[in-house]
Amino acid sequence: MAKSKFEYVRLFETEDRCLPNSWIVVRVDGKGFHKFSTEHDYEKPNDLRALSLMNNAAMSVMEEFKDICLAYGQSDEYSFVFRKETQVYSRRSAKLSTNVCSLFTSAFVYYWSEHFPTSKPLYPPVFDGRTVLYPSNQNIRDYLSWRQADCHINNLYNTTFWALILKAGLTPVEAEQKLKGTLSGDKNEILFSQFSINYNKEPEMLRKGTILVRRKVPIALPDGGTREKSQIVQQHTDIIGDEFWNENNHLLTIS
Repeated sequence: MAKSKFEYVRLFETEDRCLPNSWIVVRVDGKGFHKFSTEHDYEKPNDLRALSLMNNAAMSVMEEFKDICLAYGQSDEYSFVFRKETQVYSRRSAKLSTNVCSLFTSAFVYYWSEHFPTSKPLYPPVFDGRTVLYPSNQNIRDYLSWRQADCHINNLYNTTFWALILKAGLTPVEAEQKLKGTLSGDKNEILFSQFSINYNKEPEMLRKGTILVRRKVPIALPDGGTREKSQIVQQHTDIIGDEFWNENNHLLTIS
C-alpha cells in the first residue's frame, strides 16, 4: 500500500486492547428512553412489543458475533458476554463496543415495524455502549446477578407505581410519595391487597429479564437420526442461583 507524508498521524491513535484471559462485556443502554417510550406510546408499566423488539435486536448481534456466548437484557439495556479467549477485533475495546452498539441500534430500527406495525419511529433512537472486563468466573456471574437483581427491583417498583396511577387514580407525584421508603414486601402487599395482583405470577420476562444463550441442541435429520447444532436459545429464568450455570456449564469453560 502506498504511503504518504501524512501517514504519521496514525501515531496519535491509542492502543485500547482488552486484557487477555478476561470476560469482555459490552453493555448497550438506551439514551433518553424515558422520553422515547412516552413519545412512542409504550404501554405502562411494561410494553411487551418493545421488549420483544429489544430481544430481536440482541439476536441480530449474537448471530453476527459468534464469540458472544450469552446476552442478558431488561428494560432498555442489553449486556453481551464475549468468551474469555475471544480475539474478535484483536480485543480492541472501541471496536467491540462501537460495532455491537451500532448493529444493535440499526437492528432496533430495522425490526421496528414487525413489533409496532401501525407506527414508525418519530426520531432515531440512540443507544450508548461500553466495554467492561471481568477477570474471574465469579465476577461475570456477579455482574449478571447484579443486572437481574436490578431488573427485579425496578420492575416491582414500576408495576406498583403504575398500578397506583392507572387503577387507583393517583397522580405520579402522589404515587411516588406513597412508595417512598417502602420495601419489596410493602410493594407486594400493595399490589395484592389493593389490586389483587400476585407479583410472583407476573410474566417471568418482566420479573427476570431475558437470557440469550448459545447452546448445542439436537436437530432431526431426514434419515431419522439427529445431530447437534449450535443455536441461540431464549430463556426467562433465574441466573443468580446455581441451577442455570449447572445446566449450562459450557459457558464458563474455555474451549
